[in-house]
Amino acid sequence: MNLNATLIAQLVVFFILAWFTMKFVWPPIVKALDERANKIADGLAAADKAKADLALAEKKVVEELRKARESAGDVRASAEKQASQLVDEARAEAARIIAAAREAAEAEAGVAAQRAKEALRDQVANLAVAGAEKILRREINAQVHGELLANLKQELQ
Repeated sequence: MNLNATLIAQLVVFFILAWFTMKFVWPPIVKALDERANKIADGLAAADKAKADLALAEKKVVEELRKARESAGDVRASAEKQASQLVDEARAEAARIIAAAREAAEAEAGVAAQRAKEALRDQVANLAVAGAEKILRREINAQVHGELLANLKQELQ
């Protein structure tokens, strides 16, 4: 066995194997590795985009919550204002009702006082007639002396 021929044969086989590997085996492996690297890069980019979208969504949620709180505050203020207006209107209506009732009571009291005065005048006239009758010791006819009694009532007013 010749050492040189074996070495040369092994070198030829090695170079043929290296050429075959570089020509047919290595490109699909490199292609698979590149595809895998691209998929990983795309996944990382998608994750970064998802984080950015999540942060944006959280900002939008915070903004919507702030708007909702402001809106709730406006609605609350409007409701309080409307309630205050209703209370003021109810107070004004109650004041009008009380004033009307007071006026009606005063008018009724005035009418009752006038009736009482009329009744007192009639009683005074009757007492005067009775007193005059006792004084004169004779009966005075109210129908005959109606004009006299009317004059007496006028004088008492």
